[in-house]
Amino acid sequence: MNYQSLFETSPNPYLVLDRRSHVVGANRAYLASSGRQLSDITGRWVWDAFPASEETRRQVDASLDRVVRTRQPDTMALLRFDVPRPEMEVGGLIERYWSITHAPVLDTAGEVEFILQHPVDVTGFRHLQEAIERSGLSSALGIPPVGSEILGRAQGVYDSNLALRTQRDGLAEMFAQAPSFMALLRGPDHRFELANGSYLKLIGHREVLGRPIAEALPDAAAQGYLELLDHVFETGETYFASGASYAVQAEPGGDADQRYLDFVYQPIRDRQGEVTGIFVEGTDVTDRKAGEVALAASEARYRTLFETVESGFCIIELRFEGEKAVDYRIVEANPAFERLTGQSGVTGRWVSDFAPNLEAHWFEAYGSVALTGEPVRFENAAEPFQRWYDVQALRIGDPAARRVAILFNDITERRKAEDALLDLTASLEAQVEERTRDRDRIWRLSTDIMLVAGFGGTVTATNPAWEAVLGWTEAELLGRDLLELVHPDDLERSIQSIAALESGEAPWRFDNRFRHKDGSHRWIAWAARPEDGRIFAVGRDIQREKEQAEALQKTEDALRQSQKMETVGQLTGGVAHDFNNLLTIIRSSVDFLRRPGLPEERRQRYVEAVSDTVDRAARLTGQLLAFARRQALKPEVFDVGARLRAVGEMLDTVTGSRIHVAIEVPDEPCFARADVSQFETALVNMAVNARDAMEGQGRLTLALAAPGPLPGIRGHAGSQDRFVAVSVTDTGSGIAPGQISRIFEPFYTTKEVGKGTGLGLSQVFGFAKQSGGDVDVRSVVGDGTTFTLYLPEERAEGGAADSDDTGRAPAPAGTGQCVLVVEDNIEVGRFCTQILEDLGYRTAWAANAEEALARLGADGHGFDVVFSDVVMPGMGGIVLAQTLRERLPGLPVVLTSGYSHVLAQEADHGFELLHKPYSADQVGRALQRVISKAAATRGADVPS
Repeated sequence: MNYQSLFETSPNPYLVLDRRSHVVGANRAYLASSGRQLSDITGRWVWDAFPASEETRRQVDASLDRVVRTRQPDTMALLRFDVPRPEMEVGGLIERYWSITHAPVLDTAGEVEFILQHPVDVTGFRHLQEAIERSGLSSALGIPPVGSEILGRAQGVYDSNLALRTQRDGLAEMFAQAPSFMALLRGPDHRFELANGSYLKLIGHREVLGRPIAEALPDAAAQGYLELLDHVFETGETYFASGASYAVQAEPGGDADQRYLDFVYQPIRDRQGEVTGIFVEGTDVTDRKAGEVALAASEARYRTLFETVESGFCIIELRFEGEKAVDYRIVEANPAFERLTGQSGVTGRWVSDFAPNLEAHWFEAYGSVALTGEPVRFENAAEPFQRWYDVQALRIGDPAARRVAILFNDITERRKAEDALLDLTASLEAQVEERTRDRDRIWRLSTDIMLVAGFGGTVTATNPAWEAVLGWTEAELLGRDLLELVHPDDLERSIQSIAALESGEAPWRFDNRFRHKDGSHRWIAWAARPEDGRIFAVGRDIQREKEQAEALQKTEDALRQSQKMETVGQLTGGVAHDFNNLLTIIRSSVDFLRRPGLPEERRQRYVEAVSDTVDRAARLTGQLLAFARRQALKPEVFDVGARLRAVGEMLDTVTGSRIHVAIEVPDEPCFARADVSQFETALVNMAVNARDAMEGQGRLTLALAAPGPLPGIRGHAGSQDRFVAVSVTDTGSGIAPGQISRIFEPFYTTKEVGKGTGLGLSQVFGFAKQSGGDVDVRSVVGDGTTFTLYLPEERAEGGAADSDDTGRAPAPAGTGQCVLVVEDNIEVGRFCTQILEDLGYRTAWAANAEEALARLGADGHGFDVVFSDVVMPGMGGIVLAQTLRERLPGLPVVLTSGYSHVLAQEADHGFELLHKPYSADQVGRALQRVISKAAATRGADVPS
């Protein structure tokens, strides 16, 4: 393809030929230099357009042939080609000499498609050469008279002849003002003897005369031009260059100016034929080079567009008979042409060869474009291809070439859709009429109420169902404010819904109550849409559904209440049963202890029975509090694997010898934060449950899995935080599916009477929930059960909890320290003060926290420690302890409670805590710890 606009405005002359030497185009500079019009030369053979001598034609044809064969540029240094005189001058042709470069323009296959001719006018230089030859100066300097473009050294040869000196000065002046750059180099080191103004301008007006080129132009030497000069000097061969790159660096270290040159190195010989110097002559063709680069880039861009565009594109060349187009052939086609027509290999073929049935209309349309130059656009069916096309055509190039560019798109599917739409439109009126009848029928027969109203609420249309549903006739509703019928409690919500409809934020579905004509109200479910400034709505009577839903809700509430009461009854019965058993033991033991003369052995047995029974009662209440998540925990960070191994090693005493206990713990430590004692209790409870399920024989596996996310359990969402997973797996009988949902309920058990309280798994459940985790169960009847306890992971190991006081030596007695007892229960207060006095402490008793603060005063003088209950009327024990920590930070506090939801929620309160029921030893140890710690903080001696 040819895009002449890219170089049309270039100041350098360009002529474009095809590979057959026909003129394709020329820019303005070329037309001006040749004195021709574009319309006179386009499409013609170059020698028809530009008659020339046989010698000139021979040289040019040879150059063009070399370009086609080698696909490389070719330059002719000197060629005579006369041009017409300007119109205002009299005469025929003007003698002109040219240096001509032919550059190839390749097609996509890499073959020469066009040839770009760039002539440079060197007539002045030729006249200068002829003058030198006529004067005899060339013979004196040893310059060959034919074909030489050298201005020799003339100074000093004809000094004795004034006339010749005058002629020499004139030649020197012509040399200095020549538009091409010239220089004369002498000797093997190529020392500058002459350089004209154009040459000095090219090299940045550097001082070069008398200096060798390596010293004068180091930038040229570095770019390989010194080696070229050496070759010409040594061989005597003339060197021609076209478009050679030269980065001119006018100053050492300065910026380089990239130039492109056409030049010749012509050796100069003496009378003996020896090379004595080199004449340099050339032209700066940077602008031409830029034009060629731009043209090539444009060609590449347009070629890419041409090949990738979705539309079909081709260039055709028409054949006429007279003024009528009868055929055309495809000159060029893009890939989309084949895709849209299904025709391949069409380039160069006449359309009559592969589409003989193409309509004559196409020939007429394209022929008109080629003749008139007026572009056309039309849609037509191409019967050979069985497709419809949208076609645009415009003339390109010289009118005589009769070439037309065609851009087309396949619109077959669009035409099919349009035909279908036309068929639909033909019956549209009948369809509209039928649909109108259907709509009216629905309007009349619908059991749902329908209305049209303005956004202000004014009714403009209703259907007959209004009367059946709400008792209102259309006449009674038209023009009425719709909101007058809305129940007062629903009015504000209805107004907001209408406003939302008007603003486009439509809640298209909403419910409200409408007043019946008899004064009652009925629930209506609305579906509404805004359109054309009005509301179109359909309402359905849902009164019965509402009543049924309310009845169902009441039934569900009653059922839940019944279930709750059943659970409470079961819980109360279980607690009463277990505590009555424990109280029976205590009462019987106390009765025997009251008998006089009871032997010491039996007295000790009854005392131990009472103590053991109290411990059992404490464990029972602890399990109840764990299930209710109301137990005061002592959370700490611990290594789960280490605790799991410790519990596993002692389980043999719980499970028996016929159950094999396996422990699976990863090598890496795994930490969690929880109450260690409750964690171990939970493991034992699960192990006991598994032992009973296996009837004393099987395999029990305790496993610790790597931390991961918490899965969803019992319908609750999981968590992406990391949780430690401890599983206890047995090979027992499994749990029936109907029982799994109840196994964590307190006092629920499937065991025989006397073989379980039903609180073990409740403790596990409560402990897991209160610790921020959960417990899951998976069971298959006959194949065993797996309980998995999930606890939040901790990154760093914490300290160990204080171990239980049970089994230690009696606590050390007090040494007269004063203890303020804060207890609202009179019996517990009396008993506590008695215990403390028996332990060697002095006591004072306050019935509540407010009284305790009053007795302590501003400085707590006279008191060494405070021993307070947690749950009291008014200010609780934790608030009292926190207040004392602020007012009297040196006064230690011990808290005690049998139950407190506050302690369960605020386990990290930071105070020493005793759980009720407590023993005298436990009280003594707790007081000793806090008193010693306070004394150490003050730096005082700790009493022993």
